[in-house]
Amino acid sequence: MGQAPICTGASEALVVDFGDARRAMQTLVTGLIELGNAACRLVLDPDRGGSIVAFEWNGNAVMRQACGPGVLDAACFPLVPFSNRIAQGRFTFEGKEITIAPNFPGTGNQPHPMHGFGWLANWTVAQSAPDRAVLAHEYDGGEWPGPYHAEQVFTLLPQGLEVELAVTALGNDPMPAGLGFHPYFPRDADTVYHGLHRGEWQTGNDGLPRSLLLKDRAVDWWHGQPVGGRTVDMVYTMREGMLRISWPSRGMAVTIDPDPLLSCTTVYVPEGETFFCVEPVSHRTDAINARGLDRMRVLQPGETLKAGMRLRIQPLAAS
Repeated sequence: MGQAPICTGASEALVVDFGDARRAMQTLVTGLIELGNAACRLVLDPDRGGSIVAFEWNGNAVMRQACGPGVLDAACFPLVPFSNRIAQGRFTFEGKEITIAPNFPGTGNQPHPMHGFGWLANWTVAQSAPDRAVLAHEYDGGEWPGPYHAEQVFTLLPQGLEVELAVTALGNDPMPAGLGFHPYFPRDADTVYHGLHRGEWQTGNDGLPRSLLLKDRAVDWWHGQPVGGRTVDMVYTMREGMLRISWPSRGMAVTIDPDPLLSCTTVYVPEGETFFCVEPVSHRTDAINARGLDRMRVLQPGETLKAGMRLRIQPLAAS
């Protein structure tokens, strides 16, 4: 596959191999940050939830190319300070009843707030170099039980990408916290996802978990079948090892190596789309209203929760 343009609303398609001066001008004009090395190209949009809008390897899209101005059109966005849904936006923390308003863009029929606050916020550029960037997001408090500071660090590897996400509690009281990443990957007829997990949270039509199905060992719940074979919005737990996506017809694969904290994996395969999501996350859906396995962490004042993932791309013999 050749290099595809990025659809970013008013911004025009970017080109590869900016010199330092042209990179600076591109950032000034569009607000986008472009990183590059011999094999990889990464484009970030701080104003779109601190999201990735393009990640390419040798001109091929590893994540889907952004094709619209919204964060839901991005290639990847951060999940902070929680992942996935909170049922009806209600929970109790430290004896207080908390209500979070629905936040899903562009629809009025999603009653559950999703994915935290970071993905809908503007992030600032704390550092930028040819192969590394740091984005920051400050939440001053309000609906969530405390203010926080979040930071993403993007580092290009010789054949891949490392992303780190951290959240620090800034208030005077404890604060619940979770982390994750929401990447979108291209999907075609022979795309295969492989990941080993012991458990699968059985999910209802509302996207909330109903029960946990456990195996006596970590297994590939997809049995090596192409991801397009079924429609899924599921959270898998007790991950062992790395995750892998293969595109045989494109002659490439990506290995995703999440930190141990990201022991759950949300897999979203919508019907009739050309993308799917494999999301390393720290907790199950609606974890703040649950006990036991896959619960959220509680940060003390000044404490930081941090996790990352590394993506490494390998060539395959084209089918």
